[in-house]
This record gives sequence, structure tokens and C-alpha cells, in this order.
Amino acid sequence: MDSSDSALALVHRVRRLSADLDQFGSAFAGRNGLHATDLRALLALLEADRSGTDATPGWLAAELGLGSAATTAVLDRLVRAGHVTRAPDRTDRRRVLVRVQEQARYLGWSYFGPLVGRLASPLGGFDADEMAAVQRFLDAMADAVGTRLDR
Repeated sequence: MDSSDSALALVHRVRRLSADLDQFGSAFAGRNGLHATDLRALLALLEADRSGTDATPGWLAAELGLGSAATTAVLDRLVRAGHVTRAPDRTDRRRVLVRVQEQARYLGWSYFGPLVGRLASPLGGFDADEMAAVQRFLDAMADAVGTRLDR
């Protein structure tokens, strides 16, 4: 197999992994009465919470590629479900912050936590150079997808 065949085979494996992860997330969404977009929003908000990023409706709209009306609808559903709250920013009351509630953290971790563990476990057998190569590969794939989505 030449390098172009190897690269294509790897791209197909990434596509398959993406589809499997999407199916895993869809099962979670279905079990918890979430729309697919609600799940994407909740995952983005959980990541923002984990990383200490201030999540605003505008930030979420940009993350999801949605307009303000659609973002408001998503947030309304997540608020009604008890997963998030909206509150004025204490330092700038013109800004609204979206905060993930503990039940959403628990719900997400109880479902996705075991998967995270299964995904992280094999990485313990990779040395620093291999981890760097994996990181470069994932960054390149994310850049390629980002470039495609921007068009």
C-alpha cells in the first residue's frame, strides 16, 4: 500500500470513528429527550465550563453556526430541561452568561465518562513522540474540517 492509499485508509478510519461517536451521542440525546442540536450545544457548554470559558448566547451561536433565534430556542429548551441557566454577567450586566447546572455535568459524565476512560486508556501505551504525532494528526484533521466548514 503506497502512502496515498495509507492516508486515504486513515481518513476513512477517522470518518468511521466520527460516525460511531455521533451514534453514541445520538443515543444519549434520545435517552435524555434532547434534539441533536441541543446535544451539540450542551457538549459545547460543558467544554466551556470545563475550560473556564465564559459562555454567552453569542459565543454559543458561533460555536454551533446558528443564528440568534435558533440559539435562543436551543437555550430555552436546555433551560426548561434544567441543564443550564442564563444570568447577567456580574462584571458587565449587558452580557448574559450561560451556566451549566450540576445535573448536566452529572448526566454528561455518567454517560460519556466511561467512554472517555476507554478512549484515554490505550493512550497510556504511547510514548511522547507518538503522542506528539497523534496531536499533529488531530490538529491537521481539525484544521482541514474547519477550512471546509468556513467555505
